[in-house]
Amino acid sequence: MKIKTKKQNEDGIVKLETSGEIKEILINEDFMHPDDASIAVCFRGKSSSGILELTPKEIESIYEVIGKKLHLFKDIKIFRG
Repeated sequence: MKIKTKKQNEDGIVKLETSGEIKEILINEDFMHPDDASIAVCFRGKSSSGILELTPKEIESIYEVIGKKLHLFKDIKIFRG
């Protein structure tokens, strides 16, 4: 997994890139407030780690977009001449 992000600070824009593998996926549910549920993707790299938190609505949106384009990844053949 690769992550690229930008952040504004006093010196300007700072770009950060890191990579790692997904270690755990947590589903945070709140029975009293079901709208506050979230999905946390925990990752760890050689010199970095982090958590990406998504709402169920964001997960559904990602799933919908990927579902439409998933056929592009199937049966890919590379011809070298």
